[in-house]
Parts: sequence; structure tokens; C-alpha cells
Amino acid sequence: MTKVTMSVNGKSVSGEVAGNTLLVDFLRQDLRLTGTHVGCDTSQCGACVVHVNGEAVKSCTMFAAEAEGAEVATIEGQAAADGTLNTLQQAFQDYHGLQCGFCTPGMVMSAAALLKENPQPSEAEVRDYLEGNICRCTGYHNIVRAIMAASGQQVPAVAAE
Repeated sequence: MTKVTMSVNGKSVSGEVAGNTLLVDFLRQDLRLTGTHVGCDTSQCGACVVHVNGEAVKSCTMFAAEAEGAEVATIEGQAAADGTLNTLQQAFQDYHGLQCGFCTPGMVMSAAALLKENPQPSEAEVRDYLEGNICRCTGYHNIVRAIMAASGQQVPAVAAE
């Protein structure tokens, strides 16, 4: 067992982990931060995206011990302390960028990383950036619209049925 200490959503946390404990498992099981989802176990779906030292990371591909001393941000840390949604979360709600919600935490965390890197991406850039995130419900149109709205840009029209 290895002791790990990191900052998660601005709070110092520590725990004992086996060498093969994935960051996603440490977050979900040890810290009870269950917003980060395990969707595929193969790093294909993006449901487990968190930020480690400001970079988007699929937490199913990183050992918890690798996050020693790191700043980790999860979906639980995105809203204000009083529960007020941040701009991106509010846009996902306003533009119905979710359906079942399973992929939403990873989508929001990926989108936040995109907007940090590129505050006003084009629609094509949004779609390209989200290539590593799978949504089985929405068809992505409203997710893209939400991200465009959060960036302060013109929101693409809804596709004709």
C-alpha cells in the first residue's frame, strides 16, 4: 500500500492505495466522489474525465499514486459552494445538452478544458475536441450548442427533424 496525498476540488485529501488503484477508483470509492463515471474500462468513452494539474485526463488511465501532490478537479468541484451551476453547466441545462446524464460529467470536464485552451472554438473544433467522449443518447447537437453558448458565441441552429 502507498499513501497518496493530493488536492481534490481545493481540499487536501489522502489515503492508502494499492499500486494498481486507478485514480477513478480512488475518487469514487475512497473519496465517494461518484460524479466521475466509469463507462467502458478501456479509455474509449470519456465518462471519467477529470482535470489533473489543469489538464483533462481520463482517470481510468491514471494510477492514483501518479496524482501524488497533484491538483485534481472533478465535476463535483465545478459548481459554486452554494450549488449555483457554473456557466458551462448552466448552458448544458439551458440547451438540454444531456439526456440520461451518464456522459455529462466527462463532457462538462472535457468542454471546460477546451474552453480554457480555446475560449471561442468553432463548431468544428468543439466536435473534434469531443471525439474522445461518447454519448449514446443525444446525437451531440445540443452538447455542441451548449458549449458554443458557454463560450459566448452564436449557437448553431437545431437540425431539422
